Amino acid sequence: MAVFSRCGPGKISDPASLMLIEANGLTVYRGDDALFSDLSFALHAGEIVRLEGSNGSGKTTLLRILCGLAEADEGELKWGGKPLRRAMESLREQILFIGHKPGINSELTPLENLQLLAKLETRCSTQNIEAALTQLLPPGRLDLPCRVLSAGQKRRVALARLLLTPAKVWMLDEPLTALDATGRGWLEEQLVKHALKGGSAVVTSHQPLAESSGVARTFRLVQR
Repeated sequence: MAVFSRCGPGKISDPASLMLIEANGLTVYRGDDALFSDLSFALHAGEIVRLEGSNGSGKTTLLRILCGLAEADEGELKWGGKPLRRAMESLREQILFIGHKPGINSELTPLENLQLLAKLETRCSTQNIEAALTQLLPPGRLDLPCRVLSAGQKRRVALARLLLTPAKVWMLDEPLTALDATGRGWLEEQLVKHALKGGSAVVTSHQPLAESSGVARTFRLVQR
């Protein structure tokens, strides 16, 4: 079983700020055992929350529940003060989920991947795709098939969605995987900018985020 505990430095937003997500008593079972039990916390506007824990502690499962992609066996989840089942439309409009896998087509170029995404997801901007990729990839990589890119470059293509898709809450599953120091710095900068504009993020990661900005806090799913 895993329990939820706060650890590390970080500033929790003013309780009077807008509460976006409220979880109460979330429990998920795997067979007869609880993956995590009686988990409760809140996410306010302007907060970054990092979920850490060992492999199998339930980080990805929890993230998918918060996104409405999975359900807890017990407990209640509210979005914007409403039960999740009554707020799904709003949640889909306001949440951007980027999974642990990059979710890109290896035979398409970075440009083609994001152009296809923009066609499938209407809120994704088509005007700034090249500018977003130019921030993240070396010159000459935009028109190459993604199969020839490094793992870190593929991750950067996936993270370009942060610049193209308006969303109040970012849900990012292991976004630091395969990124070098420059890529990690870029992502941390985007997280801080997002929070300072009133956005929020929940990030699963085995690696610490820079918390000197005062907008990050860390929770650990602890195996017991």
